[in-house]
Amino acid sequence: MAVRLVKQCSCLLREAIRLAPARAPLGQLRFAGVAPKTLTSSAPSISSPSPSVMKELVDKEQVFSPYPERQEVDGLIEKATRPEELLELLGGPHSLHRNHPALIVIRLSHLLSQNPEGKAALTQDARFQQLLHLLNSQISSVWHGTLVKLLRSLYMLALPEATRELRSVEQEVRWRLRRLRYQHLAFLAEVCAGAMQQQQHSQELLGELLLHLERRWTEIEDSRTLVAVMAKAGHLSEPLMTRLEDKCLELVEQFGPEELRKVLVALAAQSRRSVPLLRAVSYHLVQKPFVLSKGTLLDLAHAYGKLNFHQTQVCQRLAADLLPLMPRLTPGEAARCATSFAFLKWLNLPLFEALAQHMVSQAPAATLPHLCSMLLAFARLNFRPEQEDQFFSLVHERLGPALSSLEPAMQVDVVWALCVLQQVQEAELQAVLDPKLHTQFLGATSPRDQNTFQKLVHINATAQLEHPEYGGPLLPAAALVSVPMVPDRKMTPLQQELQSVLKGLLGDTGQGNLNVSTLFGWVLNAEVLLDANGQFLPLREFATPHLARPSGSQPLPSGAKRLAFLLWEFPSFISRSKDLLGRGALSRRHLLAAGFLVVDVPYYEWLELKSEWQKGAYLKDKMRKAVAEDLAK
Repeated sequence: MAVRLVKQCSCLLREAIRLAPARAPLGQLRFAGVAPKTLTSSAPSISSPSPSVMKELVDKEQVFSPYPERQEVDGLIEKATRPEELLELLGGPHSLHRNHPALIVIRLSHLLSQNPEGKAALTQDARFQQLLHLLNSQISSVWHGTLVKLLRSLYMLALPEATRELRSVEQEVRWRLRRLRYQHLAFLAEVCAGAMQQQQHSQELLGELLLHLERRWTEIEDSRTLVAVMAKAGHLSEPLMTRLEDKCLELVEQFGPEELRKVLVALAAQSRRSVPLLRAVSYHLVQKPFVLSKGTLLDLAHAYGKLNFHQTQVCQRLAADLLPLMPRLTPGEAARCATSFAFLKWLNLPLFEALAQHMVSQAPAATLPHLCSMLLAFARLNFRPEQEDQFFSLVHERLGPALSSLEPAMQVDVVWALCVLQQVQEAELQAVLDPKLHTQFLGATSPRDQNTFQKLVHINATAQLEHPEYGGPLLPAAALVSVPMVPDRKMTPLQQELQSVLKGLLGDTGQGNLNVSTLFGWVLNAEVLLDANGQFLPLREFATPHLARPSGSQPLPSGAKRLAFLLWEFPSFISRSKDLLGRGALSRRHLLAAGFLVVDVPYYEWLELKSEWQKGAYLKDKMRKAVAEDLAK
């Protein structure tokens, strides 16, 4: 701003010096209209020319003519309800100002916004072509605010990309980008970014617009502009989004509930887990007594769940505020709510009981996708409602004839969820273990298909271990052998510590196996054999029916116990709880059914141990307790 002021003053000074000789005698340092007197506080300064000179200079500096007073034609444009009324103004007795053709086009786009056929007919109308020609000839005189709205209107009218007038307006906007206010740039980003992406020739304008938005981000002064740019254009430019996040941290105290919601939704849509901003938003959600509507609560829960951001007080408030609104939720909203809290791994028992009851009471309006979403959410949290008979009866009733209509991956997910909740039926097992379905996922290479096949292996294990009456079909043995022996994941520090302690405890590597991949689709952190006296046995000499490639053939000695070590890290538990998620609970059930004694090593106990001796003693004590509990049965 200071640089502009200095430049303007220098221009005025040069012009005053140029005009001074025509009004003052030669050789005297005088300026137009300045009396020869001593320079005092009341005397005009050198940089203050006479009013007549100033008026002349200001007239020369004007680029656009001032907006005229409101005329009758302005009212006619605003009140028009049919395109014909607007097109008749071209040949009428009214005198159109240079801004009026643009206003007519803007009004036309508004009237035809919901009429695609009318748009096509309008573009072929000769009067509309005349209007565009008149507009193109006066485009440099259109005001800034009207110009950006005009560009939006031309996009809405779906003019061909090669239209001369459209490209002329775009070029005019490019020339004026430096002079447009940030609100105008935000308006362009909000309403035109999508159209610019679709049209090849408009991408240069979009690139320049994003560049100006990024460079002038400090000009943002209101929350509405900030949120609009973040939602509409933030995903198009990584540097711009970073600047906008910084500005959000500066203005977040001014945000209301709607602005907070839009910020979180924008972050979730772009999968940007900006922890400082999420913490700031969470703080204001908790501290300020906002009245949050149903839609806002659902959007907030969805955003937090998608970004996997856990904030205990926010989760408590969302659950508490949603509980009294339960009767007003549609089945789709109830399913969305359950899914959001499942992603957060937040199990609020009153809320989930209410969700289950609400879905049962709204059964006629609930669709199969709604039931599937809620079922998957319950399975993730290993939640079984008190009225489970009514809920699962509804699920089986809807799934019976419609299971095969779902996508193959969704069929597997639904049956896997029923396996986790111990509610699966034989017909449902047969549907997903049928060769026509599971062959689609054999030899899968994409992560999603590999995950689906892993769930098929778990379903196959459920049929073998928990449903002895099941008659088939099952997955072929060759398919189970092809399952990777060790998952392609980097070992965590806790896993490395556990392996190091076990190696020291076992001594000889033949006394136990590490990272054991079973036929049931689960990977054991370690496996050992204990004889009746609690001594380690060499694993390789004995039969291993749980492995895809057995190493020994001897049967286990009488009284021998097979122990499986399972390390449970923080992601395996429900948030703020010591209860395992559904996946962990299913793996424990399978291993127990296969004859293992499970030695659980939860992270919250392991982290309390400091020395190697303490950790070794902890594992020995865990093994003794597992054996003692088995003998007590």
